[in-house]
Amino acid sequence: MNANDPQFWMMIASIVIAVSFIVMAITLIAIAVIVRRVVGTVNRLEEQVSPLIYKVDAISKQGQEMSVHFTEVSQNLSTATKYLAESTELIKEEVAELKTLVGSTALVARDKVDMVSRSIDRTHDQVLDTTEFVQQKIVTPAREIAAIMAGVKRGLEVLFAPSPKQIDRVYMDDEMFIG
Repeated sequence: MNANDPQFWMMIASIVIAVSFIVMAITLIAIAVIVRRVVGTVNRLEEQVSPLIYKVDAISKQGQEMSVHFTEVSQNLSTATKYLAESTELIKEEVAELKTLVGSTALVARDKVDMVSRSIDRTHDQVLDTTEFVQQKIVTPAREIAAIMAGVKRGLEVLFAPSPKQIDRVYMDDEMFIG
C-alpha cells in the first residue's frame, strides 16, 4: 500500500483504535481486580469491627447506625464492581465486533471511550467516597472510643486501688522477716 493512499491511513487508524480498546479492556480488568480486593478488605474490616460494636453497648444506637451505613457502602462497592465487570464484558464484545466494523468505527469508538471514561470517573469517586466514609464513621469513632475506654480504665484503677498502709509502729526483726 502507498502512504499517500487514504485507505492506508484509515487502516492504520483502525489498528490504533483496536489497540486502544485492548489496552482499555486490560485496564478495566485491572481496575476490577483492585476493586474486588478493596471489597475483600472492606469485608475483613467489617468482620473486625463487629465485635467492637457489640462490646460498646452503651453507644449501641450509633453503632447500629454505623453498621447500616457500612453495609450500604459494601453493597454500593459490590454494585460498582458488578457494573465494572459488565463494562469490561461490553468492551470485550466491542473489540470482537471491531474486526468486522473497521470502516465505521471512528464515531462508535469515540462514544465508547467517553462511556468508559465516565465509568472510571464514577468508580474512582465511589472509592474515594467509601474511603472517606470509613474514615469518618469507623476509624475516627473507634479511636475516640479507645481513648475513652483507656481513661475509664485508669479512673477505675485509681478509685479501686487499695489504700497504702501507714507505718505507725516499730516492727521487730522477726515480724519483718519474710520467708
